[in-house]
Amino acid sequence: MTGLTEQQRAALSQAAWEARSRARVHGPTPVGCGALADDGRIFQGCNIEHRFRSHDIHAETNAISTLVGAGARKLVAVLIAAERERFTPCGGCMDWIFEIGGDDCLVISEKRPGEVNHELQAIELMPFYPH
Repeated sequence: MTGLTEQQRAALSQAAWEARSRARVHGPTPVGCGALADDGRIFQGCNIEHRFRSHDIHAETNAISTLVGAGARKLVAVLIAAERERFTPCGGCMDWIFEIGGDDCLVISEKRPGEVNHELQAIELMPFYPH
């Protein structure tokens, strides 16, 4: 994936920030994610934290599992909404991004609506990912 249209980017951002508003957190960082499927549909997810933190569901995994559950098969891009100066998906979320999206899946992080922290292909975030 070489890039997104402005319309796709805006829709992903809106989905991610909207989902973030529904996050259930015990920690300091509510997170939302918009996930773009290769058929053009956009799915969203938020982090859902449990008091026993080992049960937490991350926003990226939530959005990707919703995408797959709706019948989509290929992830093209994720946009993550987190009010932090630096934010990337954790290793577990990256595993799902690689599994469903592949090396060229676009991973975007915004610290405020429309304000991008980074926009990289998955392989650029984890160049030595085991295949």
